[in-house]
Amino acid sequence: MANVGVIGAGSWGTALALLLQKNGHHVTMWSINEEEVKMLSEEREHKSKLPGVKIPDDMVFTANLEEGVKGKDFLVMAVPSAFTRATAHKMKSFVSDGQIIVDVAKGIEEDTLMTLSQQIEDEIPQAIVTVLSGPSHAEEVGRGLPTTVVIGAKKEETAAYLQEMFMNEVFRVYTSPDMLGIELGGSLKNVIALAAGIADGMGYGDNTKAALITRGIAEISRLGVAMGGAIESFNGLTGIGDLIVTCASVHSRNRKAGYLMGQGKSMEEAMEEVQMVVEGVYSAKAASKLGKKYGVSLPIIDKVNEVLFGGKDPKEAVNELMLRDSKAEHLALPWQN
Repeated sequence: MANVGVIGAGSWGTALALLLQKNGHHVTMWSINEEEVKMLSEEREHKSKLPGVKIPDDMVFTANLEEGVKGKDFLVMAVPSAFTRATAHKMKSFVSDGQIIVDVAKGIEEDTLMTLSQQIEDEIPQAIVTVLSGPSHAEEVGRGLPTTVVIGAKKEETAAYLQEMFMNEVFRVYTSPDMLGIELGGSLKNVIALAAGIADGMGYGDNTKAALITRGIAEISRLGVAMGGAIESFNGLTGIGDLIVTCASVHSRNRKAGYLMGQGKSMEEAMEEVQMVVEGVYSAKAASKLGKKYGVSLPIIDKVNEVLFGGKDPKEAVNELMLRDSKAEHLALPWQN
């Protein structure tokens, strides 16, 4: 049995805390919000994020960050991506040498273009930082529905240890050394999901969504490989797998925000209605900057940015995507002479 600290009490942090508790570990969950801690401690249910999912009486909640971090065998970092660096900075003095941190959020920092694990390493150099990602909506994990994810770590023994900690009969865990590819797939797919949601909100059909998913993973893969990620990651659970579920699921906050924008709402109105952090909005500018930095064409991601931040009409953006210069799908495939 491990002693685990879960940093962040949103839907994903709560779902993973329940999973780890079910696996026999002792879990302490931290939230910056004292009212949330009180509600979770007394109600034993996250009524706004995971309604109907009961929390065991022996799970501990705290608003004291030192209590959430110190003495834990490993930590699960589940705060929204926009708050990852600031939270890591506050945690630094409580993290021991070699303490494992599993980042489970997804995003890219706009100013530095760092992934979340890179931000945590920057703030807490004494920690062993790893990532967990894949097609895994909290609403389903919290209810114990079969789910498959990937643990990314620099060393195989670290990944194998965490695989054993998380895995059970409904939560299958693979391992990978490609932390960069895992994080890029998880971050960039949120931007494509916004595009898929916009298309749904405009009344477009399955053909449109299939095109966005397929061409979206092409963009993600081009950029990810140029940055040093492995093509296997983009072809697997943390690439195409996560992209499919985020573009198609009713649980996807990115798809829902896009859907509302496709129906005519502004980005701000859509985010307010979703009432959860829409990670794709925070990653969109960073994704376009990375495309320019590495000389990679990202037409869908660039159009999403124009809709989000440039006031472009979504219908016009779709028309511009459809009317780009004609080209072959796979430039590397040879033609017969």
